[in-house]
Amino acid sequence: MAQRILIIDDDTDICLLLRRFLSKNGYDVAIAHDGTSGLGTLETFTPDLVLTDFRLGDMDGATILLKIKEKLPHVPVLIITGYSDIKIAINVMKQGAYDYITKPLFPDEILLTIKKALSQPVHYVHIAESAASSVESPTKTKKEKKGDYIFGEGPESMHLYKQVDLVAPTNYSVLIYGESGSGKEAIALEIHKRSKRASGPFVAMDCGAISKDLAASELFGHEKGAFTGALNQKIGHFEMADGGTLFLDEVGNLPYDIQVSLLRVVQERKVRRLGGNKEMAVDVRLIVASNERLIEAARKGKFREDLYYRFNEFSIDVPPIRERKEDLLNFAQFFLEKTNEELGKNVKGFSQEVMKAFQQYPWPGNLREMRNVIRRATLLSESDIIEISTLPFELINHNRLLFDESQLTNSSAPMQEQPRYQTPVQPVVSVPNKQSLPTKIDLKSTALDAEYEIILTVLKQVKFNKTKAAEVLGIDRKTLYNKMKQINLNN
Repeated sequence: MAQRILIIDDDTDICLLLRRFLSKNGYDVAIAHDGTSGLGTLETFTPDLVLTDFRLGDMDGATILLKIKEKLPHVPVLIITGYSDIKIAINVMKQGAYDYITKPLFPDEILLTIKKALSQPVHYVHIAESAASSVESPTKTKKEKKGDYIFGEGPESMHLYKQVDLVAPTNYSVLIYGESGSGKEAIALEIHKRSKRASGPFVAMDCGAISKDLAASELFGHEKGAFTGALNQKIGHFEMADGGTLFLDEVGNLPYDIQVSLLRVVQERKVRRLGGNKEMAVDVRLIVASNERLIEAARKGKFREDLYYRFNEFSIDVPPIRERKEDLLNFAQFFLEKTNEELGKNVKGFSQEVMKAFQQYPWPGNLREMRNVIRRATLLSESDIIEISTLPFELINHNRLLFDESQLTNSSAPMQEQPRYQTPVQPVVSVPNKQSLPTKIDLKSTALDAEYEIILTVLKQVKFNKTKAAEVLGIDRKTLYNKMKQINLNN
């Protein structure tokens, strides 16, 4: 299904040209010529992105942005503006616009910005809730479902919540550790909502999704002509977050030379755009996240140690789902309710077989993976209960390897091509005699040892082709790399 774009502009020619251009590029486009009709279009046409002129006949960009965000809070909005209105457009961005585009319009630039907005949903400014709504009791918040994240009520979840509640009112920089999909950005947003900056912008940037050439421009902005392709002036994420919070996800992926520039900005709270001469003061709270220990990266020379200490005024570890089994049903029900709202369905719960499968599965993709599994299962479900048949193959068969048992005993044997969904062989696991069990077992290290052996075995079978290994293990490449780092398997 084509992604939908709503264009709101009182210039008929611009609307027609943009609709023709974007339709040729595969988008489903609707147009409106003033703010009132644009908002009326939202009743029958739900866009994935809105492109609106800043100056409309009946309302300005700030007003229409606010009204769009009230109806569709997570839809990115791009502002079209003249060069003389850039300062005003920047203020609108702080209120929730994704980006702005200056006239004259260049089709390729518009298409690039649209693709970026639609493909990288972490790059947007959240409209913060009012300071009053952010001050709530811990008991109330832990039980309420907020946005795309739920804290849970188990011991690990309560410890996590207490840390968030403790650090949120301060102005400390926060370093959040957690596996991919565990909700690091949602934790950062919760800290922002419960801080004194709640009425300011929350700007999120995924450092792992930005190329080395663009990282400096995204962080600090650039002036027109600063480098090849810099057709217009662009503000960076630090300026966008002025008065609020800047969240840098996977900060360990930033190139070393960018870390040097970042350290200076963090120390002096001043930023200078690429190609510019003027330094601008910025009032920004920093929250960063990583799925690897930055102090270890610093010792290996991959991350600046002085920058690590700047970030690490307070650290939070977000536990993976496998360590929060007591909250599994809460998480599953939370995502089910959200999916019911999204699809207009009324699926009430899960069969006992499904809940057993959920309890046994290690959830390498954590909350993000669970959300996707439940969205898929809800869509496939033909009754008011989710049955085992709606779950993906890899979840039901997670503890089986997709190659013949004979290959386990011969690491030099070539991989035999098999049907993708061939019934795999269950590996034999020896169980120690009950009498010989030690008095204390380190379950976490035991699990890591088992994970190490399985990953190493698979890597050998595919001759260390990480793409094939990730496919066999039923995880994505990024997750595989993270696990290899965790267990010091850097071959």
